[in-house]
Amino acid sequence: MIVGVGMDMIEVERVLEKVRKPNGFREKIFSPVEIAYCEAQPKPAESYAARFAAKEAFLKATGQGLLLGYELAEIEVVTDENGRPSLNLLGNFKAIARQNNWNKIHLSLSHLQHVACAVVILEQ
Repeated sequence: MIVGVGMDMIEVERVLEKVRKPNGFREKIFSPVEIAYCEAQPKPAESYAARFAAKEAFLKATGQGLLLGYELAEIEVVTDENGRPSLNLLGNFKAIARQNNWNKIHLSLSHLQHVACAVVILEQ
């Protein structure tokens, strides 16, 4: 049963500006796995933006947003060997998913030069 749907869009340049700053934004928002993935891409900014949109879309799908927590690096976007993205919840977000019986999380990402978007569907 679908219990939540979230969608988010963001400008790539907006995320790039924050990732470039030496204030720790990148490490606070993205996991080491995500950072390694994005930095290995031909256009890292688009990958960072898509992952940021995925985190926002997940929070929207929960219906609780940032009330669930601020450790966005614990919402990790990973890709399989075919490039298919999925969400890996860590820490508090993993515990919350168990409590709410979110058994399946669907994720779709897309990005262009200037815009990235993500859709998340939560199932029980």
